[in-house]
Amino acid sequence: MNSLTHIDKRYLEKALQMGDGFVLNYSDKTFGEFFGRHRVDIHGRKYQTHGTSKAKKMRSFWEQEPDALVGRVLSDMLDEYEVDCELSGRDIDGPILEKARHIIGRILGAGQETRPVNTVQGFLSQEITIPNVRNLPVEPAVVPIIESRLLEAQKALEAGAYLSVIFLCGSILEGVLLGKAQYEPAKFNKSSVSPKTEDGKVKRFHDWTLAQFIHVASDVDVLKPDVQKFSHGLRDFRNYIHPYQQIVSNFTPDEHTAKVCFQVLKAALASVAGARP
Repeated sequence: MNSLTHIDKRYLEKALQMGDGFVLNYSDKTFGEFFGRHRVDIHGRKYQTHGTSKAKKMRSFWEQEPDALVGRVLSDMLDEYEVDCELSGRDIDGPILEKARHIIGRILGAGQETRPVNTVQGFLSQEITIPNVRNLPVEPAVVPIIESRLLEAQKALEAGAYLSVIFLCGSILEGVLLGKAQYEPAKFNKSSVSPKTEDGKVKRFHDWTLAQFIHVASDVDVLKPDVQKFSHGLRDFRNYIHPYQQIVSNFTPDEHTAKVCFQVLKAALASVAGARP
């Protein structure tokens, strides 16, 4: 149980656009993945007391879970929403969002206000140096390939080839995180958010998606929280190779998006190499 009031929930539903069963722009898959990072099986029977839509599961979650968990989940969800809007240029209902933040701060308790939301501009302003690739946990034969792709990504960014930047950054990050997982398999396999097969076994690393690598690496403290928060443009980079998927996703990368993705890559490489405090 938690201390959310009926009025609180109305404000939160407005902030999360919970009409017709939806919650923001989450699909069933991404909704499950988001809650999985908080070790919550949102699609389980426990949260189907009102029905099986995402909005109804969210309402059930609010009714059953304590303030601390509900506050963390809502805070992270609004963080992602704000980043998505900033990257895509969508408008945000500022007063409603501010009210929702106030509610979350209250249920988290005195002295536990929600953490400040790092803006995209603040993330981009950080001075992050690309580490020596030879310090990364990848096979020696892969080092020259990563170095070559890093150089190509920089050239693509300068040339305005923004979709190419995203493809290159995504491929580099996936290769490096695969190497890190192979270097420390126990750490990655034991994470509660590691992707599982239907029989409950952890999938082979080669079957993981970039999004799954990012989630698990963040869960086991290989990546800093800002990498996961600002990685939206990269996580499904493979899908955008298909033109129709790009249409469905309404994804049109511009210079800003490409710069964020390249900054995410630099931050991730620095984290994996142990070069970020």
